[in-house]
Amino acid sequence: MFLRSADEAPSPLFGIALACIGYSLFAVQDAIVKWLVADYSVPQILFLRSIIIVIFAGIFVRRRRHPSILKSAQRGLLLTRALLMFVAWLAYYSSARHLGLAEITTMYFCAPVIVVVLSIFVLHEKVGPVRWLACIGGFAGVVLAANPAEAPSLIPAGMVLFAGFCWAGSVVLLRLSHAESTVNQMMATSFLFVVACGAALPWVWKSPDLFDWCLMIGLGCFSAAGQYLLYEGFRHAPASTLAPIEYSGLVWAFLYGYLIWAEVPTPNVFAGALLIVASSLALIWWERRLVVASRRRLAA
Repeated sequence: MFLRSADEAPSPLFGIALACIGYSLFAVQDAIVKWLVADYSVPQILFLRSIIIVIFAGIFVRRRRHPSILKSAQRGLLLTRALLMFVAWLAYYSSARHLGLAEITTMYFCAPVIVVVLSIFVLHEKVGPVRWLACIGGFAGVVLAANPAEAPSLIPAGMVLFAGFCWAGSVVLLRLSHAESTVNQMMATSFLFVVACGAALPWVWKSPDLFDWCLMIGLGCFSAAGQYLLYEGFRHAPASTLAPIEYSGLVWAFLYGYLIWAEVPTPNVFAGALLIVASSLALIWWERRLVVASRRRLAA
């Protein structure tokens, strides 16, 4: 698949491409969750979604004969990352009952900025001015597009910020555990989701109809594909490089909102989306310059 060998040089542009596709699939995932959460509990949705991912990852683990997660030297990192992602999901979707979508989106997209900061202190990555500007520009675009009009409630707002911090931590841990295969990363995270959410099913289960069953299965498939591509992207590019690319997911969210719910973006949304795209393109241009310069030095 996309796994690179140990002696193969990372390709930031390839990592950016994989991450862009992955975030577009996550936007589909969020649209499906938005549809389902009106009638079903978050633990039930997460349980069925995670079952699909576990099956997907299990097939690849068996076919490619990956070593057991329990025997991995990085199982502690895998467990910690899985816990961070589980808490992030619960906090994010629980706060959605109390805050507007604009408020949630604005506050949650603090995560890429936190990734950049953590990549400096934890991963010891060199974050140049272009990466900082792309990250800050993308966040400014999110604020402009979301345009939060009122001050949010304190506790739900804290939950969203906490979710963003947990997600940022999970991204950094993904880089630290890069030696572990992508499918093992997916298996570890989703298996924890299955166990934790499965324990709550007797109290929250609601039988879906045929259409909702199709949505939940589709949710699992989009989530599995998105996770795989995103995790592979982090194998090819530094966390600080891919952090601003996460803002591209907001553009996809606007598109799906229009196609599914006929939501027409306001002028500030278009302006914010333009700023997000410009920041991402500037980052891609800069990374391409670095790749070309590196190749020239090697050829000299």
